[in-house]
Amino acid sequence: MTHSEICAILATITHGKGWSQMSSRKDSATKEDFDDFKKEIVHEFHIVSEGLVSQVKQVAEGVVNLNEKLDRTRQELKAEIQETRQEVLAAIKFSYAELDRRITTLEREFFDLKLRVEKIENRSVS
Repeated sequence: MTHSEICAILATITHGKGWSQMSSRKDSATKEDFDDFKKEIVHEFHIVSEGLVSQVKQVAEGVVNLNEKLDRTRQELKAEIQETRQEVLAAIKFSYAELDRRITTLEREFFDLKLRVEKIENRSVS
């Protein structure tokens, strides 16, 4: 039996026309013909199911690969964020130290100027 014959027989059975019409289509539909048909249907099912299983395995492998890639990317981004964070903290610490030094210098200069102004005012009062 060819694939097209199987499809025709299957269509006949599927549409509810049953065995009687199948036997009228073929002059001598026997139990042997039905057994052959059944074996071919089972064989076709196995072929289709093997292909489907293969495709499902490919999809599963793709999902696993994608998960691994996502995990690697996540780890790389996490490391990059940590590195950037450390750089930013170092820059802030440096900037804070620089600002602290400048303010201390200004305070010292202000104090010196204040003392000079007081000395000048004390001289002019006397």
